[in-house]
Parts: sequence; C-alpha cells; structure tokens
Amino acid sequence: MTSYDSTDRAILDRLQADGRIANVDLAEAVSLSPSACLRRVRALEQDGLIAGYRAELDRARLGLDLTVFIELRVDHHSRETAARIEASLTAIPEIVACHIISGRADILVEANVANLAAYEHLLIDQILTIPSIVDAHSTFAIRTVKTRGPLPLAQLR
Repeated sequence: MTSYDSTDRAILDRLQADGRIANVDLAEAVSLSPSACLRRVRALEQDGLIAGYRAELDRARLGLDLTVFIELRVDHHSRETAARIEASLTAIPEIVACHIISGRADILVEANVANLAAYEHLLIDQILTIPSIVDAHSTFAIRTVKTRGPLPLAQLR
C-alpha cells in the first residue's frame, strides 16, 4: 500500500473543490512546482484515489426537479439475483446512485425525474418490472442542501 502525505491530501482536497483547476494553479495552491504536482496527480490517478473527473450538472436547470430515494426489497437472494438486479438498475438513466444496504430494505436508489408522472413511469414500468424486486418504498426530497460533497481525507495515510 502506498503512503500519502499532507501534500497528497491537499491536492485531493483542491481537486474535489475544483476538478478543472489548471495544474499550474494547483501546484501553486499546494506549494509544488508544476512538474512535481503533475507527477503527484498522475500517481494519485494510477493508485485509483482519483477515480475520474466529471462535470456536476444543475438538476433543476435540466428539468429534473424531483429527487426520490427508493428503498427496494428483494426476494430470492443470490449472487445471480444481485448481479441481474444491479445490471438492470444501473441501466436506468434516471437512477443516479444505487447502494446495497442493511435494514428493512436491500437496495437504496436515488433517482432524478422531471415530475410525478415521470416518477410513476420509473417505478411502475422500469423498477418494479425487474424480477425479484418485491417491494418499494419512496421518499421525496423537499430541498437538497448538499450533494456529492468532498470526501473527508484525514484518515488517508
């Protein structure tokens, strides 16, 4: 396992805040030369700590005003069942996150849709048609306070 220092954590912090920051600006922010900074970033990418870069889009401006969390219960648990359900759920564009959970449900999905009619279509025509999904319980977000915030890095050694 590779060890990481405070400079690596500083690079990761800055990149979480601004994934498009120019290398020269990132280097200045973490007190490195641009070439040393780029080497560090490439090493963090190769180690898999930086999994990728993407744009965060404004859901409301895209017309996806409704965020819903759907707890799903599954029947006939097996690796094959899990793989089939996971493949089916990840293929649905409206689902933006999917977690296998413990508790009263087996899976928690987060979806973004335009309105209640789109939600009904998602639930009835797509999710509940997946074999082995036997129950769904939905919770609607009234207002989103924070999404996909930066990960804490204090534990990184």
